[in-house]
Amino acid sequence: MLLSRWVLDGVVAGEITCAFRRWASPHARSGTRMRTQVGVVVVTEVTEVQPQDITEDQAAAAGYRSRSGLLSSLDKYGSGSVWRVGLRHVGEDPREVLRQRPELDAEERADLDRRLARMDASSRHGPWTRHLLRLIRDRPGVRAAELAESQNRPVARFKSDVWKLKELGLTESLRVGYRLSPRGEAYLAHCGSGAS
Repeated sequence: MLLSRWVLDGVVAGEITCAFRRWASPHARSGTRMRTQVGVVVVTEVTEVQPQDITEDQAAAAGYRSRSGLLSSLDKYGSGSVWRVGLRHVGEDPREVLRQRPELDAEERADLDRRLARMDASSRHGPWTRHLLRLIRDRPGVRAAELAESQNRPVARFKSDVWKLKELGLTESLRVGYRLSPRGEAYLAHCGSGAS
């Protein structure tokens, strides 16, 4: 379920507590945790509603100035049932918190060593994790397509590999390209400058 930035900002501020969507069947379910630009947002409920039953207060809770504005917005999405999706901000994205921690104790380093070794061992193109970390360190902000081409890799697979490192808190996406996170910098310093 995609949420626009103005909705996310409203959820964080506590001003928006729900969204309305037209779907043939629900595309979200209660308890789903979404990692967003503003942190983690949890879906608190998914309820089918009749458009005529939506109140002014519910429209305001969805960030609209009026019920008619909300209904007009829904009509842009054609037919389908109308669903009210409860939303609540529950905190920062744990990956973001992890990325910003430059301190790595011995246990964390050993855990990263094991995880990256497993990725390297299961790769069809050989060990890649530390090499890719060094590439991103040395070429921050370079387009993914250019980095992939420099490695003779398909762009989609290259991006998938970067995503795996991002999930470990080692890299960050920029408007264009990537960079190492403080955690990634600390880990790479631990690895030294040798080959993968």
